Amino acid sequence: MNPLNKIREHGQSIWLDLLDREIMNSGKLQSLIDDDDLRGLTSNPSIFEKAISGSSDYNDDIDKLSKKETDNGVIFFDMAIDDIQRAADIFKPVYDKTNGKDGFVSLEVSPLLAQDTEGTIAQVRDLWKRVNRQNVMIKIPGTKEGLPAIRQCLSEGINVNVTLLFGLPRYREITEAFMGGLEDRLKANQSIKNVSSVASFFLSRIDVMVDPMIDQKGLKTLRGEIAVASAKGAYQIYLDMVSSDRFKKLEVEGAQPQRVLLASTSTKDDSFSDVKYVEDLIGKDTINTLPIETIDAFRDHGKVSDSITKDAKHAHYILEELKKNGIDIDEITQKLEEEGIDKFKTAYDSLLKSIEDQKHNEN
Repeated sequence: MNPLNKIREHGQSIWLDLLDREIMNSGKLQSLIDDDDLRGLTSNPSIFEKAISGSSDYNDDIDKLSKKETDNGVIFFDMAIDDIQRAADIFKPVYDKTNGKDGFVSLEVSPLLAQDTEGTIAQVRDLWKRVNRQNVMIKIPGTKEGLPAIRQCLSEGINVNVTLLFGLPRYREITEAFMGGLEDRLKANQSIKNVSSVASFFLSRIDVMVDPMIDQKGLKTLRGEIAVASAKGAYQIYLDMVSSDRFKKLEVEGAQPQRVLLASTSTKDDSFSDVKYVEDLIGKDTINTLPIETIDAFRDHGKVSDSITKDAKHAHYILEELKKNGIDIDEITQKLEEEGIDKFKTAYDSLLKSIEDQKHNEN
């Protein structure tokens, strides 16, 4: 049996960490849905930058849009919304089949707004209205400034994908913002039945940053273990949330849980298995968003088992050992959040430059 199909038996959904026109035009996206039980898709500034700069698929649109619009950011979001709407329509049967649990496509706000609460809320409202698809999530960075934006947008019935999560303290704050947003919506006498949210926990970058520190201290047994231990810790926080009296009151009103989405799951260290961040983190009511290469690898040789709850106490021990040896994981994850924002800003700037260069090529 295809391991990607088997993973569904364990309650995990696989989403694709990619969006471009070629994968939709070629029928590859539909075949992943049909053959591999793909359940959703995410995009971000880096993904769109590669799509726009790496192909000629957007040239005609850039030429046409630039005749009436000079702002490259506006041109980008016009094109991105078209792609997101098309992808959402492809996934609509999945959304219907799963009663709104899966079949989502995510569009991110501008990374330039990562520390701007009001700017984020305004753009989320605009994108949500323009995309006009129930099976779309708008991605909001899980920054300190993002917390009130997440709560506000959920209270307005907007589906939210909380992105760029690295640390457990911040994730606890995200669960508070999630439940608070739904409570605010109920107080306004609005239904919460169709409000969906996920919390995207970024993994491989944690090991990339921590492992050199571990090597320096000679802590060989901890190498390559911190990201998985963090994800297992996040899942325990999720389980605590959904079993809490506070969430159960929301559940009675039709609330769906805010599932943990595992992101940045391609292996960056060649000494690790290329499916490490999939095999080690399979479990009920979770999502793993994978690039094509990792999907292909897991289809070929992935092993499936209930792993995200396995050795939960040991995962806690690993994180404690890190602290005992003078490595502050909370400080590291805060730095990763800041670096993640910077990387998306760089990709966004490059994306806008690609649009500008294409405008000049057309003239």
